[in-house]
Amino acid sequence: MAVQTRLRRQRARVVEVSDAAVGVRRIVLAPEHPEHAAPGTHIDVEIGDGARPVRSYSVVRSEDGGRRLTLSVQLSPTSSGGSAAMHRLQGGDELTVTGPLQNFPLAVGATRYVLVAGGIGVTALVAMASALRRRGADYTLVFAGRSRAVMAYLDELVAEHGDRLSVHIDDEGTSLAVDDLVAGISGTPAAASSELYMCGPIGLMNALSQSWAEHDLPATSLRFETFGSSGRYPSEEFVVRLPRFDREITVAPDTSILDALDAAGVETLSDCRKGECGLCLAKVVGSTGTVDHRDVFLSGPQKERSNRLCLCVSRAVAAGSDSDGPAVLTLDLT
Repeated sequence: MAVQTRLRRQRARVVEVSDAAVGVRRIVLAPEHPEHAAPGTHIDVEIGDGARPVRSYSVVRSEDGGRRLTLSVQLSPTSSGGSAAMHRLQGGDELTVTGPLQNFPLAVGATRYVLVAGGIGVTALVAMASALRRRGADYTLVFAGRSRAVMAYLDELVAEHGDRLSVHIDDEGTSLAVDDLVAGISGTPAAASSELYMCGPIGLMNALSQSWAEHDLPATSLRFETFGSSGRYPSEEFVVRLPRFDREITVAPDTSILDALDAAGVETLSDCRKGECGLCLAKVVGSTGTVDHRDVFLSGPQKERSNRLCLCVSRAVAAGSDSDGPAVLTLDLT
């Protein structure tokens, strides 16, 4: 059944649009074939002519048996593609989408749940928090952001979850202390049966993963959802060289290496397209500038060596290069 849902494309009509925060657009869709979206699900949306690219967006709310699916999209400052196209949508517009896809399921039976959202990552956790509240589960929702103005659904979450919501805001001097959070989980009798679900910038997720391991908490109790737009550096144009194919391909700021290769007719293997599975891993033969790893598949030491990268999310920037031009990555896809 999951495979059928993944393969099925359908039309969806935009029935409502509004602002969820500064730079974040709330979009409500009415799909042609309604299907309830469980917490943690997302849908793929075709942008442009329907061939490529495809963008994945978490389902924030699923209402009326899936007849209303709420997405929220943060506008990338460098976007001329996915997020910009989504922000231009108006009521009555139509899109081609999939049914709900599940890569981030909320488990049943944990003694305690901790949900950690960084910025727009909250979109993957809103429905989870609501489900846990309805269950009467022991849970905490941790929401971290740069400022209140850019934190989508903050007021709604405060009203719904009360003291189960822990808010951390950089410009108010209450930034999230990752080690303190994980130490607090580790120091409880329920630590071994607690689960942490996280979604947000890759730096936050890497810090949580490292702290989780340092406190000897079970790796299987750490769950995550990624979104490939977050990295250490702003996205910029760079060049990919493929000696085996005698090709040189430019990767635009709003396009992944994987999509650029696909558009150029270079066949690659991929699955999650979010830096989680490692199927699109490629060898880095050489590089100018700096590789910006945005995946959660490679370990910290592997990212430091930068001899491999995930095509679906990793990028390159000119920082550290002596050249005035764009960064260049030389890859081996074998």
